[in-house]
Amino acid sequence: MSGIKGKVVAITGASSGIGEATARLLAARGAHVVIGARRTDRLEALAREIAAAGGSVRVKAVDVARADDVEDFLGYTEAQFDRVDVVVNNAGLMPLSRLDAGKIDEWDRMIDVNIRGVLHGIKAGLPIMKRQGSGQFVNISSIGGHQVYPTAAVYCATKFAVLAISEGLRQEHEDIRVTVISPGVTRSELASTITDPGAQAAMAEFRQIAIEPDAIARAIAFSIEQPGDVDVSEIIVRPTASPY
Repeated sequence: MSGIKGKVVAITGASSGIGEATARLLAARGAHVVIGARRTDRLEALAREIAAAGGSVRVKAVDVARADDVEDFLGYTEAQFDRVDVVVNNAGLMPLSRLDAGKIDEWDRMIDVNIRGVLHGIKAGLPIMKRQGSGQFVNISSIGGHQVYPTAAVYCATKFAVLAISEGLRQEHEDIRVTVISPGVTRSELASTITDPGAQAAMAEFRQIAIEPDAIARAIAFSIEQPGDVDVSEIIVRPTASPY
């Protein structure tokens, strides 16, 4: 099954940023999108806009840090459309800080969402895709999964982990496609989770040049629309005028 039209795509972290842009684009291209996040008010508003534009959309609350939540999310997706063609593991957090700030609660939350959230999506999605004999995971890493920056050690570690997990998954299953998308500086709400003043100031400078989330959505769409025997393993997308 190639192309986007008719594919069933479950997207986490869909209430804003890259997840929202991806839902809009894929629905406009004929996919059935199931959008998940914790902020259901935003999901409902997005769903109304997608439906008004003629798109096929369903809404399900999900906290990716909870394995049972993700199981329910993908189970709901399968129940609605009888299959799950693509899981976009997009939900993420980025509360940056220096290691000597000792913000262990923020480190734990990043590990829970950025690493365990991806693992939970894989755990819940794999049995469905194996029954179908096909499927695709699109896991969102970051430019921080390729290079480490001050204040970003833990965040970068979680995004390096996404690369490692995705590569292992790809090698273990010949019938499942696995794509990693690594965004460079992209306009989103990620920076709003930073509580450390020094990291906030550094990020404000860092994000002066940024691309829109639609650019990442187009990269995701490109990976999905390829024929079934073509696996786009990794794409890095960043602003032309920025090293990041």
